[in-house]
Amino acid sequence: MRIFFTGGSGKAGRHVVTHLAEQGHQVTNADLAPLGHPDVADLRVDLTDAGETYSAMAGLATMDELDLDERPAYDAVVHFAAVPRILLRPDSTTYATNVLSTYHVLEAATRLGVPKIVFASSETTYGICFAQGERRPVYLPVDEEHPTVPEDSYAMSKVAGEATARSFQARTGADVYGLRINNVIEPHEYAELFPAFVADPALRRRNIFAYIDTRDLSQVVQRCLEVDGLGYEVFNVANADLSVAATTQELRERFYDGVELRRELGPDETFYAIDKARELLGYDPQHSWRDVLPAQS
Repeated sequence: MRIFFTGGSGKAGRHVVTHLAEQGHQVTNADLAPLGHPDVADLRVDLTDAGETYSAMAGLATMDELDLDERPAYDAVVHFAAVPRILLRPDSTTYATNVLSTYHVLEAATRLGVPKIVFASSETTYGICFAQGERRPVYLPVDEEHPTVPEDSYAMSKVAGEATARSFQARTGADVYGLRINNVIEPHEYAELFPAFVADPALRRRNIFAYIDTRDLSQVVQRCLEVDGLGYEVFNVANADLSVAATTQELRERFYDGVELRRELGPDETFYAIDKARELLGYDPQHSWRDVLPAQS
């Protein structure tokens, strides 16, 4: 596939872009900073500018494409670019940047007839991660039907992005899939971060005790590109297990006393339900911090 990927130089994006290139896809990385990967075309694009976004997506990706009889179109757009959390830019800038860039990417993609759009939403949409003070889920496990009423600028921008994506899908009939991505963990971070999580599970409360390995995130993006015909859908994206050594029962007793349990959970099963991605996309997470720190599992 010929893929227009935004934000491919970021923490999550660079792993997904590299994976897609290794799978044989032709990937253009539209970002403000280059990735510098030999198999990925870098294109500096300000996605908050509608004209730049449209022009980039309508244009060539490499010099080699000059030899083609016709200018090729993109088969898919994957939109990861964003101010990635609160407290990096002023709240108003975070919201405006994320909402505008998402609108521009979706408008350009649908006007150009791109049939598949995958965009990054966030675990923060559930209103727990960046809440002021204590905030608990309405019920467990947290699935895609859980209320999304956040109070911070970043999560608000992601909820607005989902509404925008749903509307563009209704307008055009393209496949538009949103990924509510949990806390992104690179493989080297297991040894660096997870011993502290094992010692103090409370450190993971704001992430609903979940995480997503970049390799499994790459897998779910690939599955989104391969599975057609779903229209508009959003999917929770996490690994299958908890990010702490405490069991689900121990965590429920300590942190979620009184929170409704809608189905039984395995002893180390994530509270961040991935059933929908498993069922509709064939998502099958393969990695765990327990493989790196077996003595702590």
